[in-house]
Amino acid sequence: MRTAQGPLPDDNVRRRSDFHVLRSLLPFLWPKHDWEIKTRVVFALLAIIAAKVATVFVPYFLKLAVDALEGDLMALPLWIILSYGGARLLSLVFGQVRDAIFAKVGVRAIRKSALAILEHLHRLSLRFHLQRQTGGLSRSIERGTIAIQSLLSITLFNLFPTLFEVGLVTAILWGAFDGWYALVTFATVLTYVVFTAVTTEWRLKFRREMNQLDNRANTRAIDSLLNYETVKAFGNENLETQEYDAVMGEYEHAAVRTQVSLALMNVGQSAIISIGVTALMVMAGFGVMNGTMSQGDFVMVNTYMLQLAQPLNFFGFVYRNIKQALVDLEKMFDLLDEVPDIQDKEGAVSLSVTDGAIKFENVTFNYDPRRQILKGVSFEVPAGKTVAIVGPTGSGKSTIGRLLFRMYDVTGGRITIDGQDIADVTQQSLRGAIGIVPQDTVLFNNTVGYNLAYAKSGSDQDAIENCARMAHVHDFIASLPDGYKTLVGERGLKLSGGEKQRVAIARVILKGSPILIFDEATSALDTHTEKEIQSNLSEVSEGRSTVMIAHRLSTIIDADEILVLEDGEVVERGTHADLLEKEGSYASAWRRQQKSFAEAATDDPMAIEYKEGFGTSDKALFDEPKPA
Repeated sequence: MRTAQGPLPDDNVRRRSDFHVLRSLLPFLWPKHDWEIKTRVVFALLAIIAAKVATVFVPYFLKLAVDALEGDLMALPLWIILSYGGARLLSLVFGQVRDAIFAKVGVRAIRKSALAILEHLHRLSLRFHLQRQTGGLSRSIERGTIAIQSLLSITLFNLFPTLFEVGLVTAILWGAFDGWYALVTFATVLTYVVFTAVTTEWRLKFRREMNQLDNRANTRAIDSLLNYETVKAFGNENLETQEYDAVMGEYEHAAVRTQVSLALMNVGQSAIISIGVTALMVMAGFGVMNGTMSQGDFVMVNTYMLQLAQPLNFFGFVYRNIKQALVDLEKMFDLLDEVPDIQDKEGAVSLSVTDGAIKFENVTFNYDPRRQILKGVSFEVPAGKTVAIVGPTGSGKSTIGRLLFRMYDVTGGRITIDGQDIADVTQQSLRGAIGIVPQDTVLFNNTVGYNLAYAKSGSDQDAIENCARMAHVHDFIASLPDGYKTLVGERGLKLSGGEKQRVAIARVILKGSPILIFDEATSALDTHTEKEIQSNLSEVSEGRSTVMIAHRLSTIIDADEILVLEDGEVVERGTHADLLEKEGSYASAWRRQQKSFAEAATDDPMAIEYKEGFGTSDKALFDEPKPA
């Protein structure tokens, strides 16, 4: 089916069997080494059996009461009536006991499954998270966790008890009368179950389509809200609402078909039950007329069938909800089947950093085999030294930082820290040894203090404020109405780009890692603030191995070595002075950048701050023809 957004994703590609889904759920219902939960499950099952046994005795005591009253109207069969009332009471009591015992099992299963999903999502590699759709993902998890509670309750409290009750009633009718009563009862139940299963399977395609469209609508709404400023900037509020309404229109169509098909199924189920009850009543009526059955027997048969009709009617709802819960669960469990691209090797050890020397040895890498990003890149960052990497957009600068952080694994060559291949050490120890200030700083929707302290859990306020001073952000934070308790908004949108980046710099200072990566660390700062922070960055990086990925060449002139990347290869290397003498790509880019700043300063003294803050495109600087 096509929509305004293109074809729906094919969820059938990885369709798993219902048994597979239930098997995935079993560890949450019957967890290893958790004897409390296992004991609760067992006692809940015993309570279910006790409740159904009491329920099945209710029609029998009613039969005895009717027969007693028919034989002797002068004597009230009090004990029989009391037994009848007691059986009804016990069925209700055991049902409530079951609910009380099982409550913790269901809630614990939801908690553990949600935790397992979150832990697994955090283990998944950057490649997965770059491709995910947050709105659809969150909706799948939400539906899946709700489905766990629904599936556990329905299966244990409705499906199993109903089947148990049908078995008991069939056996009682077979023993009390002849096999025809049991056969009609069994045939009615079997026809009902088969009809419900077949029609429910037919209806499932509508449910899956509803889920897909619901995911798409939710993704669209969240995406438009996350990009709120872009929507406002282009005046596309109507476009966003129209696109959302288009998807919701298709959702409406699928939802209507689901309801119509449900009505048809309910009619069929009611017809089957009515035919079965009528057939038994006719047989029992002839039995009373022939003298082979008492009036009490007639009442008992009628009561048993009416008593079965209620759970059987509910069985249709139960089966539908089980299948719908399985559909909801399979998407969530598909997430658990996602295999992280980056995993610790068996027997991986913690990284031992002594000097922090970094070495790239003939490193090659591609995100897609059809396009090579790095082509045999080799360089060293000696212990305590700073190496800067510059080049046009798409040359692979930021990729080097991601590879060092092991967000991806190299496709060729290797990266070592103090002689240890980073692929042989644990990711946790590797990333703990590296502090990074990314180009685009994203903050948690929490306080400024929380975001600063995130670098090192348990840091005291003095340490946090000291790092903020080093990053020249303390005065700004102190000027806020709530100081360090100021909420920064979703993704830190309440702060400017420069303020967020200074928070990121303070955060990496607090982390205190022996290796630093500055990925355009001052790109969002004005000239005055940048110059202030540059000296602090130099102080912070002193004695630490530092990789600086830079756009503005003025920020890296003091680097111990500068690498110029073009098309995934190192085309030039040396100090700032060496590269200027070579009259190559770097020297050409330097002159153009200086000329751009000078022209801006001549036209408008304030413009240099703007141009240095956002700069002429580095791609334009490096892609212009080199001097002969």
